[in-house]
Amino acid sequence: MPDRFVSRAFRGRRQAGEVSARLPPGQYLERGFPVLSAGPTPHTPLEQWDFSILGSVEQPKRWTWDELRALPHEPVTADIHCVTKWSKLDSHWEGVSIDTLLAQVESEADYVIAFCDGGYTTNLPREDVTDGKAWVAYEYEGEPIPPEHGGPARLLVPHLYFWKSAKWVRGLRLVDQDEPGFWESLGYHNLGDPWKEQRYAGD
Repeated sequence: MPDRFVSRAFRGRRQAGEVSARLPPGQYLERGFPVLSAGPTPHTPLEQWDFSILGSVEQPKRWTWDELRALPHEPVTADIHCVTKWSKLDSHWEGVSIDTLLAQVESEADYVIAFCDGGYTTNLPREDVTDGKAWVAYEYEGEPIPPEHGGPARLLVPHLYFWKSAKWVRGLRLVDQDEPGFWESLGYHNLGDPWKEQRYAGD
């Protein structure tokens, strides 16, 4: 078994059956971390960076980079699955739970729209980013997330295809009615559950 199958959690070699059980249908195991972007890579200086929660809220909320980093944060170990069919197992992140952020605003909205530097957006049901399912991540494998992988901060929603884990995220807009984001408006599935192979509209 190649060394890339070694898991920190198990401190031993993964069995082939254990690996295949963690790969959604149609996915293959990726050793590296491919870079896929729809446009140029933004480079926002940290002193100009902020994160906001806007939209259907009683009072919008904004954090500077230092304020976000000062919030309670946690390590996350997650398998991630790209719609282009590669998967990485046991990726390690650090970030602030979306639960922590949404706890600081009053809203009954059922959907969130993640918005990002570069104009990218993606839509998510609120239930898919709460109860410990999503984070604003700012570290990957113990280091700051590099810009090509969405740094300084990206959304991390590992139970959905990775286009939902929006790079260069700058905030969440809470809305009462669902709205398609960038890829969703171009024919990608509205939710993107890898275990149901929800890659494109109609899947």
